[in-house]
Amino acid sequence: PRQLQEVVTEFWFNHFNVFEGKEWVRYWDGEYEKDVLRPNALGNFRQLLGAVAHHPAMLYYLDNWLSSGVNTPEAKGRFKGLNENYGRELLELHTMGVDSGYTQADVISLARILTGWTIDQKGMTDGQPGFVFNPRRHDFGDKVFLGQTIKGSGYQEGEQALDILARHPATAHFVAAKLVRYFVSDKPEPVLTEKLARRFLNSDGDIKAVLHTLFDSPEFWARSNYQTQFKTPYQYVVSSLRATATPVLNVKPIDGVLNQLGQPLYGWLTPEGYKFSEEAWLNPDALLRRINFVNSLSNGKSPIARSETPAPAGVPAFGAPIDPQQLIQTLTPTLAPYSLSTISAAPANLQVGLILGSPDFMKR
Repeated sequence: PRQLQEVVTEFWFNHFNVFEGKEWVRYWDGEYEKDVLRPNALGNFRQLLGAVAHHPAMLYYLDNWLSSGVNTPEAKGRFKGLNENYGRELLELHTMGVDSGYTQADVISLARILTGWTIDQKGMTDGQPGFVFNPRRHDFGDKVFLGQTIKGSGYQEGEQALDILARHPATAHFVAAKLVRYFVSDKPEPVLTEKLARRFLNSDGDIKAVLHTLFDSPEFWARSNYQTQFKTPYQYVVSSLRATATPVLNVKPIDGVLNQLGQPLYGWLTPEGYKFSEEAWLNPDALLRRINFVNSLSNGKSPIARSETPAPAGVPAFGAPIDPQQLIQTLTPTLAPYSLSTISAAPANLQVGLILGSPDFMKR
């Protein structure tokens, strides 16, 4: 029922990616999406950035929970030494972008600022929030970050750095360009990107205001940008299930399909997240796997529509076969005349696979 919120949540999860395969992250990534990304997906960027920075999934994934200031009282054992991982990705992937002018010195300063931002392991077992600031591992020296002096005051230094980053013009442009690539075209359009960046800055990072500007733009509605973006496996699987009204009684097969298609949930190893481009997903093997998946939906006997518990006596274990004519009516606005004629000429038992495997349905 909240389609835009879910679409934007997908965008932000890849922007602030965490990988479930890294030890403890698997215990947190679902909650990270549910309680951090989804509620803030259409809110304020600074608030979203702060919620991400405080969550144990991100602190653990990018090792900030281990980072300590040099010669601080508790910089010992596995907590000895400064870890730059989160500071680097915070600049490169979460805010300003790699070519925005920050330096290695800024990365080090940000890492020093964020020392002591860690995880309360014992408190979490008792149901407490995972984030804690440990002053005994914080570097209290003054820092120069992006040309600004940040006095060594403790926890508040991190909040000050996040304020600077959220309001930086480079962040506005970086986020704007990603939104254009996600919603409009694989190649960001400079005029639209600039328009969104200005709205981002003028609204103090109001995500909803930026999206209003995007959706009101002529570029968004341009016929030349209609159905030009190739669906990711996640988008393709979800749209196929929705178009066919397949009842989702068993999510495990969906997880299996996403694995086969190369986009397992929470499964991207490195911090940049899954790509959304045609180049990343369009290849012969992937197309064959997609066709095999939608063919399994066509007869109504997909394991997705079969409950893990046995059906009661007299109740069908599967749903009904998909009616190709009903599916055509559902998708008519997206199907080109050539596709419709090709589908109509095919045997009825192949039509659903042709509809969902058509170039038109592969695009968004």
